[in-house]
Amino acid sequence: MSSTSFKPFIPPEKNLKEFTLRALLIGLFLAVLLGAANAYLGLKAGMTIAATYPAAVLGMALLRLFRDHNILEENIIRTVGSIGESVAAGAIFTLPAFTIAAVWSDEFFSSFEGYIRSSVIMLVGGIIGIMFVTLLRRVMVEDHELPFPESVAASEIHKAGRSGTTGAKYLFYAMGIGGVIQFIKEFKLFAETWEYFTRFSAKIIPGTALTGEASSTAYAGVSTGGGFLLKTPSLSPAFLGVGYIIGPRLAALNFAGGVLAWGLFVPLIMLHLAPQFEPLIGQQIEIAGKLTEYTWTHAANSIFGNIVRPIAIGGMLMAALYTLYKMRASLFGGIKRSVEDVRKAATAEQTTLRTDRDIDVKTVFISLAGLAVVTFFVYWWFMDFTSENLLPALVAALVMMIAGFFFAAVSGYLVGLIGSSNNPISGLTLTTLVVAALLMVVLGVSRDQGGVAVVLAVAGLICVSAAVAGEMLQDLKVGYILGGTPWRMQVGDLLGVFVSALVLWVPLIILNEGDLIKAKAEGYVGGFGGDVLAAPQATLMAKLSAGIVSGDMVWPLIIVGIIMSIGFILLNVRSPMLVCVGMYLSFGTVAAIFVGGLIRGIIDMFIARRKFNDNQKSRIDNRGTLLASGLIAGEALMGLLFAGLAFFEVDYIKAVWGDAPPDSPYLYLLSVAVFFGLGYLLVKLPLNNAGDPDEPAVQVNV
Repeated sequence: MSSTSFKPFIPPEKNLKEFTLRALLIGLFLAVLLGAANAYLGLKAGMTIAATYPAAVLGMALLRLFRDHNILEENIIRTVGSIGESVAAGAIFTLPAFTIAAVWSDEFFSSFEGYIRSSVIMLVGGIIGIMFVTLLRRVMVEDHELPFPESVAASEIHKAGRSGTTGAKYLFYAMGIGGVIQFIKEFKLFAETWEYFTRFSAKIIPGTALTGEASSTAYAGVSTGGGFLLKTPSLSPAFLGVGYIIGPRLAALNFAGGVLAWGLFVPLIMLHLAPQFEPLIGQQIEIAGKLTEYTWTHAANSIFGNIVRPIAIGGMLMAALYTLYKMRASLFGGIKRSVEDVRKAATAEQTTLRTDRDIDVKTVFISLAGLAVVTFFVYWWFMDFTSENLLPALVAALVMMIAGFFFAAVSGYLVGLIGSSNNPISGLTLTTLVVAALLMVVLGVSRDQGGVAVVLAVAGLICVSAAVAGEMLQDLKVGYILGGTPWRMQVGDLLGVFVSALVLWVPLIILNEGDLIKAKAEGYVGGFGGDVLAAPQATLMAKLSAGIVSGDMVWPLIIVGIIMSIGFILLNVRSPMLVCVGMYLSFGTVAAIFVGGLIRGIIDMFIARRKFNDNQKSRIDNRGTLLASGLIAGEALMGLLFAGLAFFEVDYIKAVWGDAPPDSPYLYLLSVAVFFGLGYLLVKLPLNNAGDPDEPAVQVNV
């Protein structure tokens, strides 16, 4: 869209109520709500959903409770409401790494100082991202070569909402269903998963025995044993929703990682290690702080957590680097453009058009200079303000500001090309983390001197900054199409980042502490990086920073994962990263995501069979996406509620069931029935909404 021929939906000369108190409050509420939901999903499934569409639909629905509302108010609500998701994405990819790398204890993370440090990372990173994008907005949103697919779809949702077709009832309907299922599941009336260990027969591998000079046996041969740990998909509306949104092909790649982990690596390694585990079977062993009878299931989970997951981390590292390599032309193009755009922004005259006014460029440059100083003191603070760390903190701040600008520009550029849902934020962050870690090694900063802490702080600021920059530019493009006022949207996002940074630590701490308490009672590994809150990106950041700075990493496992990922690349696997993330997550998680992908595949099959046209396909996709998003949000919010009960040590299970909660394997049959019910819902409702072939539709691509 060129600036000369394009005309916004609301003309520049028309002044509507836009930055109203009700729009701001609704937007801030949605920022916290969707940010918390994405924090829950990201920690458990290693991925987040774009909040632009739910924020748009929920915002329109809530605004209709008031009189004389307009589309520009809706635009402000969506802009402010969706920024919480990007702050949450940056936070969950990095903040848990502090506890996983043992830089912070769980007690410190939950302390007031832990809150202050976490909030500062989110706040400073978010403001830096907004300031950088403010410099780049004019050139990027007016570039006709950047299609901004998700922005165009979001603007069409707003336009369709003017005629009353918001689709909000589908979102709320699915939220209720997801919440109710999670509620019943928490009270043990549905079994979340079912597993069964089937044994291998113990043998000696033929040809492995060796004899000595005296013909006496020097080595009896390789003893084997162990078996397969069979697992089912976890009953999770959220995971089904994720699988539905990403579709059958990507869900299958994610599931392939789970198959590799539990169908190949775990049984193969257990086959050889079984004789070492054999004496432990049946013994009372301390697991997660609780004496438990050791079983083969525990042995399989130990192999998965301590051997297979590091292999997956190596694979994620190589996959992230390959993703950046594939995007090298876009990355370098974005960096080149960013330098030119800043020069144009610095020399541009302030326009009198309402739709072309940004925050004053002088204010932006002064703010960035102040933020550079703040960043330096933040890093020095993380390194305990010691004199020998003055130079490393200065270097870290310099790296952050330079890399932050380039990656904010690249993030915005990639959002313009492929949308925020496909933006490789973790890959960009990983690049900066490795550079910062190597610089700390060169400067002689050890782990005890705060080397790992400052590396993770650099990664945290970069990740939040890039995530916020991409999401904000996407929203500014929507505003450009609708006729919104840029400076009002930018101020709204500043307030959204401020509130999100102050609040989003709360769901993180509730999820972590609640899971630790629950894990101690039920005997699994809890907390960030554990069995439930896997946090794969944060674990990758933690392992790499600690491994480079202090060397406490089993590198052969990482190298095996790197070589494995190279194999995926040579096989032209569409997304090696998704396969490796699937290897890292629990099998129940990836299997449930795969079921969601299969459901989407069934819809695609019906679409092809019934020969729906593009308008009908768009309506089906729109309703299906809203339903899937609702299932995710419903489970996430109910999950946060029960995590809060665990955090405050409310034993709701004992209050209902006493000391004998339901524990029958047949309860999973009820879960299977729920799977079929959700599948019917996700197929029937979207297909029923296909409508008339000639009726125009809104296209939503997630």
